[in-house]
Amino acid sequence: MDQLRNFCIIAHIDHGKSTLADRFLEETQTLTQREMKNTQMLDTMELEQERGITIKLQPARMNWNHTKTQEEFILNLIDTPGHVDFQYEVSRSLAACEGAILVVDAAQGIEAQTLATVYMAIENDLEIIPVINKIDLPNADPDKVAQEIEDVFGFPKELCLRVSGKSGVGVHDLLDSICDLIPVPSLSEEEHTRALIFDSFFDPYKGVIAYVRVMDGEIKKGMKVHMCGTDSTAEALEVGYMIPMNVAQPSIKTGEIGYVVTGLKDVSQVRVGDTISSDMTKEARPLAGYKPAVPMVYAGIFTIDTEDYPLLRDALSKLLLSDSSLIYEPETSKALGFGFRCGFLGLLHMEIIQERLDREFNLNILVTTPTVRYVAVLRNGEEVMISNPSEMPDIGSVEEIKQPWAKIEVIVPESYIGAVMKLCDEKHGVYMEMKYIDKTRVNLIYEIPMGQIVTDFFDTLKSVTSGYASLTYEEIGLRVGQLVKMDILIAGDVVDSLSLMCEKGDAHHIGIDICLKLKEVIPRQMFPVAIQSAIGSRIVARETIPAMRKDVTAKLYGGDVSRKKKLLAKQKEGKKRMKAI
Repeated sequence: MDQLRNFCIIAHIDHGKSTLADRFLEETQTLTQREMKNTQMLDTMELEQERGITIKLQPARMNWNHTKTQEEFILNLIDTPGHVDFQYEVSRSLAACEGAILVVDAAQGIEAQTLATVYMAIENDLEIIPVINKIDLPNADPDKVAQEIEDVFGFPKELCLRVSGKSGVGVHDLLDSICDLIPVPSLSEEEHTRALIFDSFFDPYKGVIAYVRVMDGEIKKGMKVHMCGTDSTAEALEVGYMIPMNVAQPSIKTGEIGYVVTGLKDVSQVRVGDTISSDMTKEARPLAGYKPAVPMVYAGIFTIDTEDYPLLRDALSKLLLSDSSLIYEPETSKALGFGFRCGFLGLLHMEIIQERLDREFNLNILVTTPTVRYVAVLRNGEEVMISNPSEMPDIGSVEEIKQPWAKIEVIVPESYIGAVMKLCDEKHGVYMEMKYIDKTRVNLIYEIPMGQIVTDFFDTLKSVTSGYASLTYEEIGLRVGQLVKMDILIAGDVVDSLSLMCEKGDAHHIGIDICLKLKEVIPRQMFPVAIQSAIGSRIVARETIPAMRKDVTAKLYGGDVSRKKKLLAKQKEGKKRMKAI
């Protein structure tokens, strides 16, 4: 165990985590140059390689001979996602390690997600090694970034290692530093075997495979194991290490990171953050910190062709096998037919699921506007959860509506402070504080309703700051809001799929925007069509799509005016019948 080191790489998106992980695999000769066929070996999904982001964390075990002492060390690396949507996965990875490599881009400096993950690592009491990456870029300024790291986190700038994940400069020294600085896994006095699950996925032949960090005891092949959180039992059909391909072993011992093949057919029985124990009783002591991943954003998914509904149902059940954080339940809409109400960890998670349904299952789908989950408090004191505005009880029976709030941190150049503050005020944000990271960049902290973030907040933020802002957010609980449910009526009928929750003061403007947009989208008919936005029985905005007119009097060539009136009256009757149909 003295030669074992468990660590993960933490950074903001696109700061070079996966590229650095590739250099580790190359330098330690875990994989040969020929095997390194992808530019990012640990990003196994096609979507990850295409977008250049890590969606699923990936572990790898490497052997390294210390350059000075020639002592052989075993290094267990976990490459974590950088996006805020996958923060819970990152927090579980940190719990499985003793140290973390903090990677900061030499050109971009500290960004919002860097702050969030470093504070998480400090809470987990990890040894942090600060690393400045991409030093070979033409616009790199490692001295300035080292000073930033010292000012913000307190790590002395002389200790910041300078590397290039692309060319491999400084990677040798970094591997030696990992061996020297990251502590040895600690032993505990627990009599039963306990291991933390930090990831799980479904294999069609082997069932659910759990990635674990063994905290106490050892997990042997053929041993009976118990998942404390879901109270399910299984047999360890196979155990081993990730190098980064799975290699079977007779057992995995205390302090080691490995995988366990459970043979279970439902990924929801092996959840991230749960504890695998050899104690089969209900009194088994789980490891601290487990909580199920909670969806932040809800949206309806419908097929454009209603006959594809069974295919959508099968596709979602298959996606659930590889992504246990997805939640879905059946939903019907008068306008869109049968579909599913889905819960996602965030907007990126929603976008990825949408993309996978399109690519992997070839489904033509329609996704409704994302919303958050509200709580309606009725006059009798009862609380009703609302994930779809159409579920809203009658407004007369509602005492108040609570909505989730989030704390956001925006890191932005000083010249854009005014634009960001204006945007946050428009979105009903509450200013908390402002900190200067260096002379030119500021960290703005606001509390803001979650419903304002999940639609177009990030896009607008990027446009008002010319793409220089970075954002991170975390949910901070429910607060009472001045909220109303807005219905959209087309030709006098409510279209439930277009209903939305909005702030009372914004209702009029939002109503006008939606009506104008629908006027452009809906094709003209032979009769006028009214588009209305309504709150309860009160109409707040209206647009009318004019009728297509046929000139029925064109064939007249003079004569009495009563002939013209007769033809127009006949047309009017026909239009009345058509509208009724």
